[in-house]
Amino acid sequence: MNQEKIGRFITELRKEKKMTQIDLANKLGITDRAISKWENGRGMPDLSLLPPLCEILDVSINELLSGARLDKKDYQEKLEENIINTIDYTDKKIRKTKKIFIITISIILMFIVMLMVMYGIDINRMRNNKPVVFSTWGYSYVPPIDLKEEEIELAIMDYLIEKGDSEPTHHENEKTFASMRVYLIEEKERDKHYNIYAWVLEEKHYLENDEIKQDSGSSIPYKFVVKSIDGKFTVTDSRIPRDGSYYSVDMKNIFPDSVINDMDDVHTDGTIERLKLDIEQQTKLYFNK
Repeated sequence: MNQEKIGRFITELRKEKKMTQIDLANKLGITDRAISKWENGRGMPDLSLLPPLCEILDVSINELLSGARLDKKDYQEKLEENIINTIDYTDKKIRKTKKIFIITISIILMFIVMLMVMYGIDINRMRNNKPVVFSTWGYSYVPPIDLKEEEIELAIMDYLIEKGDSEPTHHENEKTFASMRVYLIEEKERDKHYNIYAWVLEEKHYLENDEIKQDSGSSIPYKFVVKSIDGKFTVTDSRIPRDGSYYSVDMKNIFPDSVINDMDDVHTDGTIERLKLDIEQQTKLYFNK
């Protein structure tokens, strides 16, 4: 079936009837773009439109599909050929429509699966108190604020200051100050406690003649054991390595290897300097300086 030949034939017949594409389209109840598509050989009329189209153009369906007027000699031969071509064209059109349908359904299913995966990711994140990633459902989720680590650090600071203040003092207004860098917080579900590995700077300061002076200080690694008792974090134990030849052995027994490796740089990575600055600010605030 030669679509271009049929298109030229439709154009010729339309002009014989002195009709424009719009005139023909109005008679068939379709758009003039459909007529233009047929005449340019880029498409064929639907089977349902063939009878009224042939009636308007005063031509048989057999002749229209042949793209030319037929004499009696060629009519039967062309009729059989056009029936076969029409069946083949219809079959191809059905297969094309089916293919488009399958592709469309596949795209819709892929989109649904993608939405389900995205939704599943967000649900999983919400269950783990993490903010949603996609927010494609018309709402956003922000997990509740978790201040557990901050509360643990405050409990340790209270412990250090209370311990320092309980020791004998050399000056009337002497006060213990502490600052630390936490390297690791281990949650031990079995025993319901936390192991905290930190480097601690402790200093005692006093005010003399309106000047802040330091009495003593220490800079050492600590392991703290913290438990939640009646909803409040409390330090239940602490360990530090012994001095001298015991130091390296105690470090290996008390601290994980990863923490030891990080602590090796404590005097060169700015940790001590930052801790000193923190204590300096604390003393100024405490003594109103």
